[in-house]
Amino acid sequence: MMTLASLQARYESVKNRIGEAAARSGRGADQIMLVAVTKTAEPDQIRELIQLGHVDFGENRVQHLLQRAAIIDEWLARHRTMSSVAWNRAGESLMERGAPRKGAGAPAREPDAADAAPKRPVRWHMIGHLQRNKVKKVVETCRLIHSVDTLRVAEEIQAVAVRRQEPVDVLLQVNCSGESQKFGCAIPAALHLAEQIETMLNVRLRGMMTMAALGETPEKARYAFARCRELFEDIRDSGVVSPHFNILSMGMSSDFEVAIEEGANMVRVGSAIFGEGTQNSAADADDED
Repeated sequence: MMTLASLQARYESVKNRIGEAAARSGRGADQIMLVAVTKTAEPDQIRELIQLGHVDFGENRVQHLLQRAAIIDEWLARHRTMSSVAWNRAGESLMERGAPRKGAGAPAREPDAADAAPKRPVRWHMIGHLQRNKVKKVVETCRLIHSVDTLRVAEEIQAVAVRRQEPVDVLLQVNCSGESQKFGCAIPAALHLAEQIETMLNVRLRGMMTMAALGETPEKARYAFARCRELFEDIRDSGVVSPHFNILSMGMSSDFEVAIEEGANMVRVGSAIFGEGTQNSAADADDED
């Protein structure tokens, strides 16, 4: 099993590679969002990345998403309780000691659990294929849905969002690789679907997502990423989408550097951080990372 020190080293390596690829495309590392894909991750590994300050995590299967989100929510709630108790005890201890004498300096800081508690909330991303009957649970859990590729799915998200009275951020998934087994709307249909989604008051179209063909080398993947970036720019400049349309999600562990060079500002990286794990199967062939 991977040690936490090894996990941290792999995470830092990925961030460094993102920074180098961003520099090659004339941008800074802070302009690229890293979504850590938890498909092969253990809960302890997810918690470790949160401790390191990472915020954005992605899952490609709804069941795994809900399980991992519940585990992390429970852990965060426990940390908040511990932090509250620790600070209350620190306050009681300070009151018992009284104020420091003049010139005595500040009292020693009480140990507290807040040092180990994350300072920012976790954001979950749904990056795999989404069925209409799973929309409600995903909307309740996720910050961003990457995989809207049909009008019917968008309409279901809109219906759930209306009931919740909250907008939902989504990406339009487009099949730019041409693989028949890949999910995503066809390139010629993308502009019209984007226009239809834009009419939905509670669905906020934030940009586009694509995947390269399975098993492609990074350089061969470059063509699909370039096509997606060109389509993204065409839709962005068409006048049918709002200024919120500014996210281009492309690239996984094997090709995220090329994706960044071709314009991605969001990458979805799993095995390069967490290792291959034991959860992969033939059924996962079209999944992220």
